[in-house]
Amino acid sequence: MTRAPCLVRPCAERGLHGDGGSSDALGLALLTPALIGLAVVIVLLGRGVDSRATVQSAAESAAQAAAQQRSVAEAIRAAEAVGAAMLVDASTCSAPTVAVDTSQFRPGGRVAVTVSCTVSERGLELIDPRFDGATSVTAFATIDPLRRVGDP
Repeated sequence: MTRAPCLVRPCAERGLHGDGGSSDALGLALLTPALIGLAVVIVLLGRGVDSRATVQSAAESAAQAAAQQRSVAEAIRAAEAVGAAMLVDASTCSAPTVAVDTSQFRPGGRVAVTVSCTVSERGLELIDPRFDGATSVTAFATIDPLRRVGDP
């Protein structure tokens, strides 16, 4: 009499006897804090990049607003107004300053606007203890060479 071949191997032969669970839990316990730390770093770096982009945009818009004016006084007022209006969110940029250089304010000349502010350092010192929180961006706008410049 011959025996029929066994089609299913016992669990012990297949390695399914339950000792893999503890190593999976240990790996998860070690990996979770690293993933949370990486997520925090990404969020904090993203905040710095967002702040710099906001300051850059404010400087460019302020320079364009100044370049469209006919007098130096109007150019300075327009640049300061636009720069201040774009930087109202204190969490992105606190204590903003707008400096306007109109030394080349003539047809075909240019206007330079420097926007400076302080980015919130809360949490960023964990990444780089030397981070000072200050950011400054200068943008230039060319005045139309055919524009009449001067007091009307």
